[in-house]
Amino acid sequence: MKRVAIFGSTGSIGDSTLNVIRENPDLFQAVTLVAGKNITKLIEQIAEFNPKNIYITAKENADKIKELYPHLNVYWGEEGMEEISKLTDFDISVSALVGVAGLKPTYNMIKNGKTVALANKEVLVAGGKLIMDTARENHATLLTVDSEHSAIMQCLQGEKQNKIDKILLTASGGPFFDKEITDDITVEQALNHPTWKMGPKVTIDSSTMMNKGFEVIEAKWLFDVEPSQIQVVVHRKSIVHSMVQFQDGTIMANLGPKSMQIPIAYALNYPNRLVNQIEKIDLFDIAQLNFEKPNLEKFQCLQLAFEAIEKGQSYQVVLNAANEVLVDAFLNKKITYTQIPKGIQKMLNAHQPIELTTVEEILDLDKKVKDETKKMIED
Repeated sequence: MKRVAIFGSTGSIGDSTLNVIRENPDLFQAVTLVAGKNITKLIEQIAEFNPKNIYITAKENADKIKELYPHLNVYWGEEGMEEISKLTDFDISVSALVGVAGLKPTYNMIKNGKTVALANKEVLVAGGKLIMDTARENHATLLTVDSEHSAIMQCLQGEKQNKIDKILLTASGGPFFDKEITDDITVEQALNHPTWKMGPKVTIDSSTMMNKGFEVIEAKWLFDVEPSQIQVVVHRKSIVHSMVQFQDGTIMANLGPKSMQIPIAYALNYPNRLVNQIEKIDLFDIAQLNFEKPNLEKFQCLQLAFEAIEKGQSYQVVLNAANEVLVDAFLNKKITYTQIPKGIQKMLNAHQPIELTTVEEILDLDKKVKDETKKMIED
């Protein structure tokens, strides 16, 4: 029985993870559930999965849970997050907290030598070198449940002796790949993703292709390759989840149904696959697989991500922090759609590079950039 901690249990990744556990009760047990504000959903999860440790942001919600379930270890607030992320009574953690909030908890778990299945892009975007160095130093295992990076991880199984020539990172292209991008784009249009069902922030990032920019940065750290070895390939059917080209010209591709449950299950039971009830793909129904180049002039956020990689880690922190604030402003209809890349570019241009060696330094820069971005919006 493998004990699972889920950081972000009430989100879409948390739902899929719990579904894997639900379908495999003889293999997995949810021992820790970490949520944000959704107390109703968290209480439902507690009733079904009977965990040992619980986290929720607000004290009043923590008190309600403690009243309902006095036998549970209940944590809340900043100190509570620090404490619960340092627990060691689990075998694998799924790190799916939204935004840079996932950095410190992930760092704590890796520092304790734990196995972490990463579903939070910002952890490696903001703290890639620190996280990877800490994992190596503490013999921690870092897996991924992102569909593209899981695909790459699967393509590399049994290929350690063969050097990567190129990673072919697939992208759906989002809702605007073949449409003109203007200030008339509404929040509702940007949230209408043609392929995947995700949270609002990630869905907007997918529409601007910033999501793919983050994944390029992730791939650099996860698979120890240079940015020049990563090529973004638009594949709108989302059947090929990503590919690896080796030095002899061979391309290994991962094809499968459009379900996050598959990469999550693969990480939880790594490297063995699990049976599921998901409808399998039929190649005769698919008939054709088409691939296209992204237009970097149109999707400026993707171009900005490549620029941030070249300039260094502190620029990647700026990229992530500014994007987070600007996407939130767009979702709340405070700025137009095209102001997202324009605002990020402005913050990157204003930044002077600095060395970042600790989580605290990364979070300090993150907060500074967010404050400056908010001020820029207000002005």
